[in-house]
Amino acid sequence: MSKKGILLVLAIQFIGLMAFAQVQVTNLLVENRMEPAGIDKQAPRLSWQLLSSKRNVMQTAYEIRVATDLKSLEKGNNLSWNSGKINSEQSVYVPYSGDELLPGTTYYWQVRAWDNQGKRSKWSEPSHWLTGIKDVDNWKAQWIQVGFEEEEGRPSPLFRKDFSSAKKVKQAVAFITAKGVYEAEINGQKVGDACLAPFWTSYNERLQYQTYDVTELVKQGTNAVGVTLGSGWYRGNIGFSGQVNVYGSELALLFQLELTYEDGSKERIVSDDSWKSSTGPIVYAELYHGETYDARLEKAGWSTPGYDDSAWSGVEVKDYSKDILITTENEPIRKKEVFHPVEILTTPEGDQVIDFGQNLVGWVQMKVSGNAGDQVSITHTEVLDKDGNVYLESLRSAKQKNTFILKGESVEEFEPHFTWQGFRFIKVEGYPGELKPENFTATALYSDMEQTGSFVCSDELVNQLQHNIQWGQRGNFLDVPTDCPQRDERLGWTGDAQAFARTATFNFRVHSFFDKWLKDVAADQYDNGGVPFVVPDVLRNGQVSPGWADVATVGPWTMYLAYGDKDLLAQQYESMKGWVNYISSVSSDDLWKPDFSFGDWLFYRPFDDNSGMSAVTDKSLIAQAFYAHSTQLLIHAAQVLNKQDDVTKYEQLLKNIKHSFVQEYMTPNGKLVSGTQTAYVLALNFDLLPEDLREQAAKRLVDNIRTYNTHLTTGFLGTPYLCHVLSRFGYNDVAYELLMQKNYPSWLYPVTMGATTIWERWDGIKPDGTFQTPGMNSFNHYAYGAIGDWMYRVVAGIDTEAENPGYKGIQIKPHIGDQLSHAKAELKTYYGTVVSGWEKVGDKLKLNVSIPVNTNAIVYVPASATSAVTESGKQLADVSGLEVVGHEDGYVVVKLGSGAYQFESN
Repeated sequence: MSKKGILLVLAIQFIGLMAFAQVQVTNLLVENRMEPAGIDKQAPRLSWQLLSSKRNVMQTAYEIRVATDLKSLEKGNNLSWNSGKINSEQSVYVPYSGDELLPGTTYYWQVRAWDNQGKRSKWSEPSHWLTGIKDVDNWKAQWIQVGFEEEEGRPSPLFRKDFSSAKKVKQAVAFITAKGVYEAEINGQKVGDACLAPFWTSYNERLQYQTYDVTELVKQGTNAVGVTLGSGWYRGNIGFSGQVNVYGSELALLFQLELTYEDGSKERIVSDDSWKSSTGPIVYAELYHGETYDARLEKAGWSTPGYDDSAWSGVEVKDYSKDILITTENEPIRKKEVFHPVEILTTPEGDQVIDFGQNLVGWVQMKVSGNAGDQVSITHTEVLDKDGNVYLESLRSAKQKNTFILKGESVEEFEPHFTWQGFRFIKVEGYPGELKPENFTATALYSDMEQTGSFVCSDELVNQLQHNIQWGQRGNFLDVPTDCPQRDERLGWTGDAQAFARTATFNFRVHSFFDKWLKDVAADQYDNGGVPFVVPDVLRNGQVSPGWADVATVGPWTMYLAYGDKDLLAQQYESMKGWVNYISSVSSDDLWKPDFSFGDWLFYRPFDDNSGMSAVTDKSLIAQAFYAHSTQLLIHAAQVLNKQDDVTKYEQLLKNIKHSFVQEYMTPNGKLVSGTQTAYVLALNFDLLPEDLREQAAKRLVDNIRTYNTHLTTGFLGTPYLCHVLSRFGYNDVAYELLMQKNYPSWLYPVTMGATTIWERWDGIKPDGTFQTPGMNSFNHYAYGAIGDWMYRVVAGIDTEAENPGYKGIQIKPHIGDQLSHAKAELKTYYGTVVSGWEKVGDKLKLNVSIPVNTNAIVYVPASATSAVTESGKQLADVSGLEVVGHEDGYVVVKLGSGAYQFESN
């Protein structure tokens, strides 16, 4: 290459580097989601991220512009909002402040930013959001039901209507909901990609509708819309007592299609008495029991124009309320990962079984050829028994069985619609011919949360534990945080959710997921402030339990810490306050002794229950501990929301609660009346003991752990905090020992037994291959996965500052253990990806850290002295923009800004 050519290449490379060095704006979000549909807020909050290869980069100003079409946006004309240059480092939750937003309208937006070097970014790539119906008065559709008497088994009804579009369509937006679950089609194509819409809320108080841009589906001329309904949560079998028709006994549809033509005129297609109804091939569908699909009953072309529906029935218009209708603010349930068979086997009992290698939640798709009337059934199970046979007892009454009846035409494909299963194995019966792996796939279903966290380390069993934690969350975060996804339960148990909430925020972006569900917590909260066991509350027994109902305070505060969303905290504040006030109202002398309590659910009991080693914790002690915890969280919320009167009131209450705890449950020398691990963990984690007695309490905790040969004995309420307390009080080595234990009871015992999700019980499968009691033995039950929070925040060391939540202020403080040679965590925040990874190399420790633009961090580098630490090969004093701010318990404490850093210490 000539000298001139070399110079040209170098110049191009330099320009590229300079372009990346300049701050870039990316990852535009509206109300925490990328390009969402159905935004009903007049001032939706806009967020973005900044990218730069430089260190210590902060935003100093931004400018946003919004328009209803891309051309106007790019030219800066006819804008709905132009913020102008705003001097601010805020890049998360910036409220829209432009013209009034119109319903069913797409808004395009972009942003540019200035950094602390005075450099201005280019405009970001445009993003957009679609508004919802916005006001109940904008609903012109009518609720409709079938016009015929339903058959036994309640087959899924079909609704259809032909309509004409006389002009060229510029935009078509559909608003749909149902009493039940639905799938909609326009001209034979499915509307959207969600499953089981409108999902599950407290239907009597809040029924979600969905908004879809269906412009590509509607054509000029004749069109048709068709909608299939299923029983779903609305009237199907829900709960473990055979409940049906919990919210109603009849399904109904509400459909509204808004057409905007190129000439600006509009037309509306709505559900009314002109629609027709019938039934089709889904002859049975229940969430727990499965779906029966008779392909012989398919009505070919029923959702396309020109279909002959003369034999169909009419519909009945119903005057159901629309006042409870709300837009869908969280991520829909979608089809996600696909699994192929890893083994096809014949069991000792002669069953044909397919193993997909992963315990998942979703359904199986099948290809099959046979004769009309041939019937193939698929029964789903999580495990095989010790002899290798299909094990179904732990499903209780849930059938988990899908049946497909062939129409006898070439290759047919089956996929369920209005059910789902929790399984790893399937038993196939009636399949004509040989089972071949290419004819079966399993698809995972869950709320379409973005995966935000990862954790890897030098121990493969711990890595598998992390895998199991994430898959437990996937399977049980199907619109509500369920306890389990397979047996006749699948309810939003509040105790499981509060125990796992912080772990959940690391692995996936659950901001909108919890925002939606916590609104249902408030909606189903009793008038006296009590909070049900499950939400949505289908049990309706009026009871509360400590550690379960506390999700009312734990949930909002945890989401605030993880996402920095003050609006969510304000939204839930009265619910938080109502719960604490309820406890006060049923307490005597600030001492809560509840009428009912689940206690430390599923705590350790040895195989020999007469050994005297069962870890039973006094239930009233637990109640008092959570009373204090919820009161403290309420105080934190009141401080953030500047409710000073409440701060003063509840700070005094908290003093009284702690005093009553000490008086009732602690001897003068600091011994608790329950000597269990959970008792000491809760007392220490919630700061219930006098400071001068905490160290000896921690020692008692460790002594107890040693009594069990360094094994945990905690249940649902003690487990989330166990290792945190040990690390906090200087017993990090014991915490690591607990993590690394491989025999029962421990986190790794299920891993050694082949688990691919978290079990409900520490010993769901015993060492001899037999099972725990089948009445309560789920193999996908995420609560014990709460150890993940300790792995991420303590082992890897990634945390947020409480005074700068949502990782605007970041803390990196890894705790090194002898059992691992390296560990690394990554977390996608609203500001960018935070990384903390450490590795032992000989007698040195390497710590690699990455901090997003527009944030700051405090990094704790494990080292005895500043002189023992280098960053990118330089002494810390020689590193620009980095400040040593102290030394603490074997760490050199460093303050720094954005960028990638490579620390090394002796």
